Amino acid sequence: MKFYLGTHHDGWLAELTVPLFVSHRRLFERRRLPRARTSWALDSGGFTEVTLHGGWQTREVDYLEAVERYATEIGRLDWAAPMDWMCEPLALEKTGLSVDQHIGRTIENYCHLHDARPDLPIIPVVQGWQLGDYLRCVAGYSAAGINLLDYEVVGLGTICRRQGTAEANQIVRELSDIGLHLHAFGAKITGLRSYGCQLASSDSLAWSYNARRHPPLRGCEGKHKNCANCWKWAIRWRRKLLNDLAHRDSR
Repeated sequence: MKFYLGTHHDGWLAELTVPLFVSHRRLFERRRLPRARTSWALDSGGFTEVTLHGGWQTREVDYLEAVERYATEIGRLDWAAPMDWMCEPLALEKTGLSVDQHIGRTIENYCHLHDARPDLPIIPVVQGWQLGDYLRCVAGYSAAGINLLDYEVVGLGTICRRQGTAEANQIVRELSDIGLHLHAFGAKITGLRSYGCQLASSDSLAWSYNARRHPPLRGCEGKHKNCANCWKWAIRWRRKLLNDLAHRDSR
């Protein structure tokens, strides 16, 4: 599993050498972009946009232009998320739409982006709430002429807030068993411990929340109240997590 360290500090792209996960919402207003020293993936910022506005305000053409700019100016972009529609109850409440409507809009958006710019590394995402929803999403892509088995990475949405549950484990297992190479958005430790070995990749920003609950690292005292924005804490947290997962896999 490739693990992308989530960060709200886009400048880390030019400083760190571990894979990073950065949001479009952090980058799109910057005149000068950092030049990446590491591989990274782009979050479209969909959860924030949909829950804030009840739908996408960003135009597809503007997002495509942004992804092209990031790929060219920042470089080393592994892939970018599409403008998908997550299916958490909060998102459904904000849009007033059903799970199936969110699934349909997710598939439609990916097809639009792919047809317009097949050269850009934008990945498809499967959305849903229950297992049957995700399976209908896979079938919907197939009906649109998209064979998800052909993709090196397929995003798995609406999973992070319940990843410690048996339902989440079943969703990951079933989709992995049919051959999808999954990226779990917003994966946290509980989920990775359960099904990390079945993922192609994952990302997490949980280190920042973890740091807020602890005093700063030695050497950081006096510099900041806690290490919620500190790359040293983030790197240490990542190393500890991956060591823990490797130990579990070796049992």
